Amino acid sequence: MAESTRIPSLQWRLLPLMIASLLFSPIASGSFFEPFNVSYDHRALIVAGKRRMLVSAGIHYPRATPEMWPDLIEKSKEGGADVIQTYVFWSGHEPVKGQYNFEGRYDLVKFVKLIGSSGLYLHLRIGPYVCAEWNFGGFPVWLRDVPSIEFRTNNEPFKKEMQRFVTKIVDLMREANLFCWQGGPVIMLQIENEYGDVEKSYGQKGKDYVKWAASMALGLGAGVPWVMCKQTDAPENIIDACNGYYCDGFKPNSKTKPVLWTEDWDGWYTKWGGSLPHRPAEDLAFAVARFYQRGGSFQNYYMYFGGTNFGRTSGGPLYITSYDYDAPLDEYGLRSEPKWGHLKDLHAAIKLCEPALVAADAPEYRKLGSNQEAHIYHGDGENGGKVCAAFLANIDEHKTAYVKFNGQSYTLPPWSVSILPDCRHVAFNTAKVGAQTSVKMVESARPSLGSMSILRKVVRQDDVSYISKSWMALKEPIGIWGENTFTCLGLLEHLNVTKDQSDYLWRKTRISVSEDDISFWKNNGADPTVSIDSMRDVLRVFVNKQLSGSVVGHWVKAEQPVQFVQGNNDLYLLTQTVGLQNYGAFLEKDGAGFRGKAKLTGFKNGDVDLSKSSWTYQVGLKGEADKIFTVEHNEKAEWSTLESDASPSIFMWYKTYFDTPDGTDPVVLDLESMGKGQAWVNGHHIGRYWSILSQKDGCDKTCDYRGAYNSDKCTTNCGKPTQTRYHVPRSWLKPSSNLLVLFEETGGNPFKISAKTVTAGILCGQVSESHYPPLRKWSTPSFMNGTISMNSMAPEMHLRCEEGNVISSIEFASYGTPRGSCEKFSTGKCHASTSLSIVSEACQGRNSCFIEVSNTAFRSDPCSGILKTLAVMARCSPSQDTSYLGF
Repeated sequence: MAESTRIPSLQWRLLPLMIASLLFSPIASGSFFEPFNVSYDHRALIVAGKRRMLVSAGIHYPRATPEMWPDLIEKSKEGGADVIQTYVFWSGHEPVKGQYNFEGRYDLVKFVKLIGSSGLYLHLRIGPYVCAEWNFGGFPVWLRDVPSIEFRTNNEPFKKEMQRFVTKIVDLMREANLFCWQGGPVIMLQIENEYGDVEKSYGQKGKDYVKWAASMALGLGAGVPWVMCKQTDAPENIIDACNGYYCDGFKPNSKTKPVLWTEDWDGWYTKWGGSLPHRPAEDLAFAVARFYQRGGSFQNYYMYFGGTNFGRTSGGPLYITSYDYDAPLDEYGLRSEPKWGHLKDLHAAIKLCEPALVAADAPEYRKLGSNQEAHIYHGDGENGGKVCAAFLANIDEHKTAYVKFNGQSYTLPPWSVSILPDCRHVAFNTAKVGAQTSVKMVESARPSLGSMSILRKVVRQDDVSYISKSWMALKEPIGIWGENTFTCLGLLEHLNVTKDQSDYLWRKTRISVSEDDISFWKNNGADPTVSIDSMRDVLRVFVNKQLSGSVVGHWVKAEQPVQFVQGNNDLYLLTQTVGLQNYGAFLEKDGAGFRGKAKLTGFKNGDVDLSKSSWTYQVGLKGEADKIFTVEHNEKAEWSTLESDASPSIFMWYKTYFDTPDGTDPVVLDLESMGKGQAWVNGHHIGRYWSILSQKDGCDKTCDYRGAYNSDKCTTNCGKPTQTRYHVPRSWLKPSSNLLVLFEETGGNPFKISAKTVTAGILCGQVSESHYPPLRKWSTPSFMNGTISMNSMAPEMHLRCEEGNVISSIEFASYGTPRGSCEKFSTGKCHASTSLSIVSEACQGRNSCFIEVSNTAFRSDPCSGILKTLAVMARCSPSQDTSYLGF
C-alpha cells in the first residue's frame, strides 16, 4: 500500500498559474524539443525517425479559459495522451474582416506553447471550416457578405479568403517557432473538414476544390504532414483519415498512408430539449483497442475535454451552452470516472505493446472462433531482441468466449478485447473496469475552510442557499426602441440584417382592421393567424406590444393566432437565433428567420401578404446596445428594486451582486428557476440559458455497453430541463461583489438562483481477484528481469480525489462478496472484518491511495475457494494541509 504526495488546496490552485508563468521566462522562450521531422509510411507517423503509436486528446482552447489550459493539458498527459488536437476557430480570430484577435481564450500561440512545455505534440486542424457544433461552423458571418461568394467549392472569392486565413495561421506557427522542425510541438495539420460528406452536392466544382485545397496547403511549406478527414479522394500527398464511433475497419485511399482516426466520438453533443448522451467506457475502450488491433496508429478522442460554449458560440440548430460531450474530462475539467481512468489503463497497455506494433508492417491474423479473432504483432525490437504483442477480440454482443491462443486458455467477455503486451499475459481487457467511479456533487456555497470539519458531509443539491436576497430589475422595451432603424418593403432575411451581432431582430408593421373584420371573426368564432411557411429557432409574435405567442423549431411552419382591435394595430415579429447552422452544404445560404411566404389569414376580404407590407427593422436589444451587462456601464441604466413577490415578467433585465464560493472547486450558477435568456458575470458572457424540458421518453433505465453505440443509446435526464447549471470560470470571479446580469425572455424567478460548486465528492471502487495486476508494475525492474512473475502480482484498487482534496472518510468497505453498486453497496455473506480498518488506514487523509486486493492485504481469507471482491465507497473533502510550500 502506498500514498500519493499531498499538495494542499491553495498550492493546487496556484500550480497551473505557476507553470504558466514559468513558460514565458527567457529559458522557456526557446525550443521545447530538439528539432525533429515528421513523416509517415503505410504503418504510422514517423516522429524523429521512429514509428509511433499515438494517442491524442481533443481540447478546444476557446471552450476553456487560459487559466484552465495547463491543468487540462496535464490531465491529458497523465491520462496517457501523446498529442493534443484542436481546431482553429476563424470566427473568433477574425470577427471583423482584417481585424485579428489572438488574446484571452483565443491566444492560440500561448495554448500551443503550453502544450510544448508539457512535452506533448499538437495536431492543429486549421480547416478553416470546423463544424464542431460551433456557431456557423467556425466561419465568421461577414464571410457570407463577400460578393459572389460560395463556401467550400471552387469559388474564387471563397478560396481567396480561405487561403488568406490558413496562411495567417501557418505563418503564426512558423514565426513563433512552433513547428516540430523548429523545436515546437506541431507535428501535423489539417485542411478542410469532413468535406466528403457534402462533396457530391457541389459536383465537379467540389472535386476541383479538394485538389485546390490540398495543393494550397502543401504550398505553404509548413514542413509537416497534412490530413483531410472523411475524404476518400484526398490527393496523394494528403493523408485521408477516419471520423466516427468505430474506425477499426477504415483503410486510407493509398497503401502508402497510415491509418489515422481524427475523431473518436467518445460521447455526443446535446440540443435544447434533448436528453443527455453517454457512451460507456467499456465500449469506447473496445473501439480504441480494436483500432490499434487492426492496424491503426493515431487515434484522437473527440472530445477529451469538451468545455463550454461561452457567449453565443454554440452552433445550431439549437445546441446547448454546455459542450461536456461525456468526455473523459468534464465541462469543468474534472475527471469523469470511470471513463478517464479506464482509458488511462488502456493507453498504458497500448504503450506496452508499442515496440511490437511499430516493428511489424502488418499483423498476423488468427481466427479463434465464430466471433473471436487474434491479431499478433511481432518483429525485432530496437535493442535487437524479439518483441511480440497480441490482441484477442470477442465481437459477440452477448456471450463470453473461451479461446485457446498459443497453447493457453483465455476468457473473453462479450464485446471486448484483451491486450497481451508479451503475447502471453493479459494486461488489460476493455470490458473489465478497475478504475474508480466518481460521483459529482453539486454543493451550495460553503463556509471558509477554517470553520469546516474534514469529516463534513457533502451538501446535497436540494440543500439550497440562494445567491442573493437583493435584486434590481429593468424592463426591456418591446419592439422598436432606438434611432438606428430602417424601413423597407418586404421581410428581409434575418442574418442579412443582424450580421449576427445579436440573436434578436425586431420587425414592425401596421395592420388596419375594419369593423367588418371584427364582426367576421366574432361570427365565425375564429381569430386571424400569422402564417409563415418556414422559420427557424424562435419566433415571438406581438400585437400592440402584447405577446400573442411563440414558435420554436428548425425550419418549421409557424402559425400563431393573434387578436387585433378595430383600427390600426402594430404587429411585431421578433426572430431569434439560438446558434447558427454549423453543418451541411451551402452554409452561406442557410440563413435565419423566415423562408417562403408570410401572411395573415382569416380576414374577411382574404389573406394579407406580409411580404408586401412596409416593415421597420431594429437589430438587438436596448440593453445590449447600452451594454448594461458590463461593469463599466450597468450603473448608467435606470434599475429599480425588484420585490421578492413580484410576478415573473417577460423581457426583463435583472442584476445582483454575489460573493465567490470558498475553495477551488468549479463554480456554476443554477438557473433552473429562470425561463430563457442570456447571462453575464462581471461582463463575461457565460452563455445562453433555457429551462426547456427534454422529452419524457427514450432514456435507458440501464446502460448495456455491449453492441454498437449510437447517440440514442444510454441517454439520461428525460423529462428534466436539458441544462440547469452554467459554468462560471473562477478566473472571471472576484472574492466578493461579482456582478451578475441576466436578460430573461419568458419569465423566471431570480430569487431562486444559486451559486454552487461541483466536486467529485464520492469515490467508489470495485476490484476483484480476477482483475489484472496494475499496469504500472509491468515496467518495474523486478518484472522486467523475471524476478517476479505476473501470476504472483495481485490486483489493486486506486482511489484518488481531485487536486486540493483528500479522502475524508470511508463510508463503506468490504473484502469478500459485497453486493450492489456505487452508493448502494452492502456486505454479502462473505466479508473480511478488517475491511474498513485496512482501507481507512491506507486512504483516509490522503489525496490518493492504493489497496492490494488479496488475502494477504486483508490478513485473512474470509471465504476460501470463493472469488473475492473489494468494494469501497469514500468521500472527498478540501484539504486543510497548508504545510506544503513548493514543488
